[in-house]
Amino acid sequence: MKVKCVMCDKINDIEDFSTLAKRLRNRPIHTYMCDSCKARIEKRTIERKATGLFYTPHQKEKSDWP
Repeated sequence: MKVKCVMCDKINDIEDFSTLAKRLRNRPIHTYMCDSCKARIEKRTIERKATGLFYTPHQKEKSDWP
């Protein structure tokens, strides 16, 4: 199966019967990202977390309510 990276528009081949291929076929909202783009985003995210100013809006805060 040929897939195109959403970040760099590079075309890659993946196995037709892999779980990733099945996910991309059956759920159009899922997108493919190549390994180099995924590594670059991961590296930049780790750098941002190290600054201490990284905030994810969907983290739950602990409450005193039992």
